[in-house]
Amino acid sequence: MRRKRSRAGRCFGHFSGMKRSAGILLYRFIDGTLQVLLAHPGGPFWARKDTGAWTIPKGEFEDEDALAAARREFAEETGSSVDGDFVALTPCVQKNGKVVYAFAVEGDLDATAITSNQFEMEWPPGSGKRREFPEIDRAEWFTLEAAREKINPAQQALLVELREKLNGR
Repeated sequence: MRRKRSRAGRCFGHFSGMKRSAGILLYRFIDGTLQVLLAHPGGPFWARKDTGAWTIPKGEFEDEDALAAARREFAEETGSSVDGDFVALTPCVQKNGKVVYAFAVEGDLDATAITSNQFEMEWPPGSGKRREFPEIDRAEWFTLEAAREKINPAQQALLVELREKLNGR
């Protein structure tokens, strides 16, 4: 049975029965310019994709507080923990129906030094061989303008909301 899906990038209030992810939208100011940290998914399906493929560091969760899940996933995918005054952003629904809960926090890290956890999958498909890949293969700081091009289109609303919340900074 197929479940009806909400339109990608739209923000809604109640998400019972849908897959959920939680993540951190880390931001910083360099010479007065707002930058956000985005992660590029690892694995062979994403290897040659760039525009629209990047994401906030995030991962699935079930019976866990969304912020706790976001902090755990950030640590697993970057190798760094994050602390600060977290600001909940409006959850958004991706094209695949997954709900993304995001929390913005100001911070900094060396994007070139991330160490991601691994996942295993059969590769090449049908070969019977299992290989491991990093959940994210790289991270990078982007200005908001550049991030809008790189990020998964459904997550663009998170960037807009962050800019609105930081207006005046």
